Order: sequence, then structure tokens, then C-alpha cells
Amino acid sequence: MHLLQLFDLSLIARANEPALEWQGTTYTFGELETRSNRVAHALRARGFVKGDRLCVYLANRVELIDLFLACVKLGVIFVPINILYRDRERKHILDDAQPRALIDAQSLPEPHNDATRPVTALDGETPAAIIYTSGTTGASKGAILMHNNFLANAVNLTTCWQITDRDRFLLALPLFHIHALGNGVHTWLASGCRMRLLERFDHRTAIDEFLDFQPTLFFGVPTVYVRLLETPREIAQTIGARMRLFVSGSAPLPAHGLEQFRTLFGHTILERYGMTETFMNCSNPYAGERRAGTVGPPLPGISVRVEDGELYVKGPNVCAGYWRREGAFLTADGWFRTGDLASISDDGYVTLHGRRSDLIISGGFNIYPREIEELLLEQRGVAEAAVIGVPDEVRGEVPVAYIVGDAADEDLSRICREQLASFKVPRRFVRVDSIPRTALGKIQKHLLPR
Repeated sequence: MHLLQLFDLSLIARANEPALEWQGTTYTFGELETRSNRVAHALRARGFVKGDRLCVYLANRVELIDLFLACVKLGVIFVPINILYRDRERKHILDDAQPRALIDAQSLPEPHNDATRPVTALDGETPAAIIYTSGTTGASKGAILMHNNFLANAVNLTTCWQITDRDRFLLALPLFHIHALGNGVHTWLASGCRMRLLERFDHRTAIDEFLDFQPTLFFGVPTVYVRLLETPREIAQTIGARMRLFVSGSAPLPAHGLEQFRTLFGHTILERYGMTETFMNCSNPYAGERRAGTVGPPLPGISVRVEDGELYVKGPNVCAGYWRREGAFLTADGWFRTGDLASISDDGYVTLHGRRSDLIISGGFNIYPREIEELLLEQRGVAEAAVIGVPDEVRGEVPVAYIVGDAADEDLSRICREQLASFKVPRRFVRVDSIPRTALGKIQKHLLPR
């Protein structure tokens, strides 16, 4: 099976149904089919053939969806580029992916009049996209994502999160990221629900979008949910009464934030865990306990294990490798090493403890920065927090906390001493205006001032 066979449940079977709202215009699924067919013919006229790469540098817009569908139809490999990237970062991807062309807002293809669907031999092992990792510790690598990877993820999420054509889906995440493209676009097309696409999440207008569109489904990241906590209670309750499911991912959701959101909106956010290379690995259950501080059990067909504190995953969700990167990608028995530290409860819930690269070893003791960050974020006067290890002549490394907020150092130190082992207490609190993050909210600790 390939992606078009899944998408046709909407593009063909629901051709006359409203599919996408974009800046005041509503498109049917049939109109999206026609638009993307015309774009596919325009790309073919420019010489694109199966296996070519197309780099796309666009903010969210309907044309980006046209291009993705056109690439799927032609067997062209879709390579989205983070719209926040600048020349140096774009050059790295262009040099690595070696695309036939780069399309940006100034070079959108002129659609051809031919609205018939082009015929291309496709199967589950056809590469659909190369998506570059966030590059939080170094140069980003391109994960090769096959039709089967996208299919397995879409079927899992629509089934496990009960997404149907009755849903109204508000999507404000960037389509260049696996969260919006792999989860958002694919569950929308698989389910046939109605989606309103925003260019980006804007906290100044977000509430108006919720009230106007009246969604039942929303995907967000922790920084988005923190902003939504500013919603007046009465309005939050109105939004919550219409909602069916809030989902959070791409970065850890602080447990206290989940509790605050539940009190305000009347919903327990469903937290899940995935990666660019693996799509979604784990999810708290739709029907069942959404356990704060965990990302739930593995999704159907996916296996997880912990070795030496690190999480390994295996299943049809794992990508085919890194573009133009030689060497071992999986272990000898087919497991993908995530680089995330984790533990698994007796009943299968996975708890993440941060990246292995973030682990601090102080005097022989392991320190997980997320544990300290969670405690600091619970304190009044702390808006953001990040903890790293810095060299120490005696202990090897010691923790240092970077804080956004006006909480006093002595108060934070006292709370840490009261609630943490002595070796976990930050030796310094460094004040910063903001914590550097990726577009999806992941902290970039290597960019903190040292």
C-alpha cells in the first residue's frame, strides 16, 4: 500500500466535502485533488522524476500542501526546510539533499491546466520525504521517511486517538516539521475531518481562532499550552466544552502545567513522544489513564526497551536511515537508539529523563536535568528554566541553572536543598532573557551562554 491509497479515502471518496480552511477560503477534498494534480504536472514539466528531491522553504499555506501532495503523486521526495533557517542553515540542507529545485514564496510553480492525476509506480518502500533533524547539538541529518512509515503512523494515530470525519481540527504548527506534517496532515487526510490551517500560532489571536472555528481537535507543543494558560477562565471553559482532544508533543510537558490546564480547560492533555526519525513511539491512552510526567505506553506495532538507561525503539515507524550517511543506523538486531534516557513502569508507561547528551555525572552520581527543571518551573517567579553540567575540578561536573524570571536565587537554592539530594542542587543560577529553543520548543542547551 502507498500513501495515495490512504489519502483517496478523502481526496476521492469525500471529494465534495469541506476539507481545508485557509485565510477565509474553504477548499473541498476534490479541489485539493485537482490543485495538486495541476502542480504535479507543473513539476513534471520542470523535469522532476521519481526519486528527485524538492526542497520547499515556505511558511504554512495551502500551496505547501499542494506541493506535498504533488510530490507524493510523482514519487518526488519532499524536503521541507525550517522557515526560520537562514543562509548558512539552508545551505547545509541544499548541499546535502542536492535537490532538483528549491521552491520558496517567490518561485511557486504556475499550475498547468491538466487536472488529471499523473500515474507513477509507487509502493510502501517508496521514499516520501527527507526531513532534517532539529540539530540541537550539531549539524542536522536528513531522515529518509518512506510511504510505509507515514502510513503506519497515520493509521496508529487516527485509530488510537479516535480521529474521524466528525472532527474539526485546528492546526497551527509549522508544516516543515514532522509534528504537523507527519501527524497533522496525515491524520487529517486519513480521517477526512475538516481542518483550519493557521500560518503560525499567535497568542494574540489564538483565542479568537478557537472561538470562531470551534475545533474538537488540537495539536500543540508545551510553549503553546503555556500561552493558553493565560486564557480567561470563562472563555477557557467555553473552548473546553467543544473540544474532544488536546495533544502535546515535540518537547516535555511540565507536570504542573498539565494540572493547571486541566483545571482551566477541563481537559487532560494527551502527551505523546516521537522523533523525526521514528514518528510517534509512545502515547498516553485516549481511553485510560493519562499519567502526568509520562508519555504513555508504546503505540501498536512498536516495541521499546531500555539499555543502560537509554530508550531503544523498533517497528514500522522507524525511518530507512539518514540521507547520504554511511555506517550503522540500527543495532544488529534492528533497534533504533533514540539518545533519550528513559524508564519503563511495570505497566508499560514510559518516562523520559532527558537526552543522554544532557546527562550530568557529578562525583560519580547521575543527575537528570529535567528533574531539577521541573522543580524550578513549579516555583513562583520562574517562567523558564534549563539546567546543564559545567566542568568542576573536584566533581567532574556540577549542575548550573539558567532562569527566566524574577525569583530570588536564595529562594530557589533553598527549595532545591529541601527537595533534592545535595549533589543535584544547582551551584549557580544564571539569569537570561530567554531560553534558546527550536521552532517546536525544544531547548537548545548548546546555545546557552557559558
